[in-house]
Amino acid sequence: MNPDCKSEEQQIDFHRSEPSATNTSAASAEPRVFMTGIWRTLRDYILWSYERGTIQYDVMVTLILLFIFLSPFWINFKDKPVQRDSHRTEVVVVAGEAGELIFQIDGSTIRGKDDEEVRAELLQIIEPISGKVSITRYETGHEQSGQARTYKVWVRKQ
Repeated sequence: MNPDCKSEEQQIDFHRSEPSATNTSAASAEPRVFMTGIWRTLRDYILWSYERGTIQYDVMVTLILLFIFLSPFWINFKDKPVQRDSHRTEVVVVAGEAGELIFQIDGSTIRGKDDEEVRAELLQIIEPISGKVSITRYETGHEQSGQARTYKVWVRKQ
């Protein structure tokens, strides 16, 4: 073998990740220094080893904030509120004197004729708002034509 060729041969050290040359020259050392610097920078970012007030710290905080505020546009976290059907009527709730709730309900939504049907329809409107309740009494406000205009309902939580 030619002695010049033997000095240019590279030996592989399996304990290190990069090949080492027996003939060290400036051209072969430069890429290793560059890659070592990149790996060191990445390691320092991952281990969060920069002090507050440095540009590296500011870059890390900026990347975290960008992720927090921009990720909901691209990632579906499945945390949307459940869509509920809206009430077909406007309901006004007022606290009563004896710890009861007073509901004022539009009379056009109630179709029942007798007391039991009216109570059942009123409960269908009230229970999705306040949970399980019992009607203690109700009053009907009539128009001049005799049709029910509003219902005022007193309920108690069960």
